[in-house]
Amino acid sequence: MCNGGFKGKMLRWLVAGVLLISGVGAGAEVFLARATAVPDGDTLWVQPQAGGAPRKLRLQGIDAPEICQHGGVASRDALRSLVDQALLRVDVRYQDDYGRGLARIQVDGKDVGARLVADGQAWSSRWRRSPGPYAAQEAAARAGGLGVFSQPQPELPRNFRRRNGSCYVSAADGSFKLK
Repeated sequence: MCNGGFKGKMLRWLVAGVLLISGVGAGAEVFLARATAVPDGDTLWVQPQAGGAPRKLRLQGIDAPEICQHGGVASRDALRSLVDQALLRVDVRYQDDYGRGLARIQVDGKDVGARLVADGQAWSSRWRRSPGPYAAQEAAARAGGLGVFSQPQPELPRNFRRRNGSCYVSAADGSFKLK
């Protein structure tokens, strides 16, 4: 398994949990930005308003379908419509295994992750027995049959990745492929 295997991943989750409980890393970096690219439903590139290099961010607290998974394109398009031309308030707290900042993002004071989950475009991130920070929004989206929850048995993105790996866009024709 990549990136240190199962034990390494569990250790990183344990450290992140200890940091979260202790408050270390909370509010570590807050800035205003504009989105420059949205490759999928939980990842975006932003340009900080104060200048500097563009930043690749992953929305903290959600897991959106892979771009080649059912609902992946709709999820990406939903995120794109929420952040396009908007001034974003970005709160980066941690970094993930791929070097992306894990961030809570707000547009006009509204949580983008909460909106995506409420609209059925993503799941609330689960960890162990926790249903995640957006469990209420997910339950309402499921009850309403919205987005990915319009399917009889929508597959969690992490399960899809375990079975198939991640997706990428072919440079030649723009189609989506599995890695």
